Amino acid sequence: MADIIAVFRSRTQALDCREMLKKYKIPAAIIATPTHLGCGCGYSVKYSATAQRTVKNIISRAGYTSFYGYAEYR
Repeated sequence: MADIIAVFRSRTQALDCREMLKKYKIPAAIIATPTHLGCGCGYSVKYSATAQRTVKNIISRAGYTSFYGYAEYR
């Protein structure tokens, strides 16, 4: 199964999101946002697609103002 990235316009919020996912025992990493997406600050949070439902809930509850969206990452 592919990975998913959560794209942010803020480095600070991307880093915060990664830490929050780790608190929920979801393996996550900071990666450079693929340039073909043409958005964001240059940082995204990568995680397994199997965690998508949980991650969506976490991001929604966190209320990140710089969250841009999700993209499949291969």
